[in-house]
Amino acid sequence: MNTPVIRDVERIWVSVPLKPRHARHLTRENWDWTVFEIIRLTSDTDLVGWGETMCYYTWGRVPQEQIERVKGRSPFEFLGDDRLGAGLQMAAYDLAAKALGLPVYRLLGPKVRDFCPISWWTNDMSTDDWLEEMREALSLGYMGAKLKARPWRDFRAQIEALARIVPSDFRFDADYNSFLRDSAHAVPYLLELEKIPAVAFHETPIPQGDVEGNAAIRRKVSRPIAMHYGTPPIQTVVRDEVCDGFVVGGGAGRILRDASVCAELSKPFWLQMVGTGITTAFALHLGSGLANATWPAITCHEIYEDDLLTGGIPVAGGYSAVPEAPGLGVEIDEAAIARYRVDEGFRPPAPDALYRVRWPSGGEVVYRVGKEGVWDDFAAGNQFLFHEGVELEVVANDESREWRELHARCERGPVRLER
Repeated sequence: MNTPVIRDVERIWVSVPLKPRHARHLTRENWDWTVFEIIRLTSDTDLVGWGETMCYYTWGRVPQEQIERVKGRSPFEFLGDDRLGAGLQMAAYDLAAKALGLPVYRLLGPKVRDFCPISWWTNDMSTDDWLEEMREALSLGYMGAKLKARPWRDFRAQIEALARIVPSDFRFDADYNSFLRDSAHAVPYLLELEKIPAVAFHETPIPQGDVEGNAAIRRKVSRPIAMHYGTPPIQTVVRDEVCDGFVVGGGAGRILRDASVCAELSKPFWLQMVGTGITTAFALHLGSGLANATWPAITCHEIYEDDLLTGGIPVAGGYSAVPEAPGLGVEIDEAAIARYRVDEGFRPPAPDALYRVRWPSGGEVVYRVGKEGVWDDFAAGNQFLFHEGVELEVVANDESREWRELHARCERGPVRLER
């Protein structure tokens, strides 16, 4: 084997369109999830390594000093080195494995599974759009979905509606991002949700730093509680029994370290590595060798119009096969990368919209775009939590004077409208 030497590192920025439903509902705070930096490693052989970084939602951007550091050196020198950043690390693994004629998972340790569990993902949506999401997920072979549980929607009623159209073995992960706020609010709400058999997990129902509150929730509910690994410290997790398993992510080095601790503690976890099909392929290689990665992985690649691959990531019965071809084992669609190319540093403008939350009483509050809008107001405890019948709607710019005036008011803070 001739060990390849990295000759050049190309950084290619792309903006990959979201599918229409996600384009409607990711607008409140995640409209820049479309932007990726594709890393293309060329070597002194005919081999090329590929990776990607989700520019505005990543565990690690690729520093220029790391680009310079890898030039003239073998990719084998950098395996497991999280200092490289997401895309460069991925590309180093891809190039190194191709040089050996092996799939990436062979560089990560013994393989424990040929098929990895994988989940659909969706931000909070209207019930009608979520129903369409589930129909699409089922048509593509998924048997579970991670749903963003938000207090500006009647989440329990939505889950009841979704459960009626999916098979009895389809499962939902409810991700609250701490919006249930404390155990006094969380426990009765979670117990009501558990009357719906399809609810499989409760993820981060309250702030993870609230050790006493999380321990109380775990004692009183029957579904597993999942928390992002690292907060609270693992010693506290063990001592106070605050959760049943974890969400694990980050660079390959960190993932391998965290996964080994989970194995020692007999704690299951799911991998959460968000990106297109390129990141999804890397996640499958990682998941194939991690014995406790038994909960369905989250990669979000199905939210995009294009996964940047020529063959896609097939899913059947809620599982994806681990690629067996050399490297990441997938074929990069270079034509798609060229089609979506944008200038380095590109960031899409914020959507021109407002968001109206309505309660059954007739009360209404209107918010601006961004987390400092509806997210921060509910997180601060200024509104009712998961109230029955609450709903959110997008208020598009109709070019009217009334809209412009309301927008100006929302720039200063949430606007409460009188009945």
